[in-house]
Amino acid sequence: MDSNHPVLETEGLTIQFGGHVAVDHVSCQFHSGTLTSIVGPNGAGKTTYFNLISGQLPPSEGSIRLFGRDITDLPAPARTHLGMGRAFQLTNLFPALSVAENVRLAVASKAGIGYSLLGRADRRVDIYEKAVHYLEQVGLARRQQWPAAALPHGDQRKLEVAILMALEPDIFMFDEPTAGMSVDEVPVILDLIQSIKQDKNKTVLLVEHKMDVVRSLSDRIIVLHNGELVADGEPAEVIASPVVQEAYLGMAPGGQENETTPA
Repeated sequence: MDSNHPVLETEGLTIQFGGHVAVDHVSCQFHSGTLTSIVGPNGAGKTTYFNLISGQLPPSEGSIRLFGRDITDLPAPARTHLGMGRAFQLTNLFPALSVAENVRLAVASKAGIGYSLLGRADRRVDIYEKAVHYLEQVGLARRQQWPAAALPHGDQRKLEVAILMALEPDIFMFDEPTAGMSVDEVPVILDLIQSIKQDKNKTVLLVEHKMDVVRSLSDRIIVLHNGELVADGEPAEVIASPVVQEAYLGMAPGGQENETTPA
């Protein structure tokens, strides 16, 4: 698709739970080769907006287009098949399977190969080698035989990123990818996201509350508040906005973060 055309677009996207409007007529376009951070206070609608885009929730109103195609009514697996990849705020793994088997499933799915959970995955050396490649990128190759459930939380987040990378999507959606990680673990994930961002054929959407992460990675920031899109622009412009600093990012004027910076 022409770089002037959005790869992903929401138009008037809305979802209402009873009398509560969680996402309120959000219209936004996302282009290849860009990383957009979605920020705002707790309850702003960030993760709900992600859930609408990736197909976990059906909208009450509005539409979603992927590569110019209306995908509003498509289920999540169909969106994944079309090139949309999502990493969740809470880990979404096969806990009883090994670390390697979790990634092998993603590699096999991308290759269109039938993969039985009861089969012998090591019969396909190419699948195994590719899975190990992604595990090496997230620093988990030495733990490939561990059950996924046995991994510490930070390593489970790394495994989910490896699975997402193995699906080789066109659009990467990260929902607080560093949540629950130690200070030492965070750079591994940030470096991976940075490397994905360098591929101008990829589009990255990032929900994140750590402003140092947002500053270092973002080409653009959009701000949600009470489900509405209230700011959209280059990072310096958005972060410098007094109303955004004080009301939405938990920062005092001048760019200093308060201790109560919202998630």
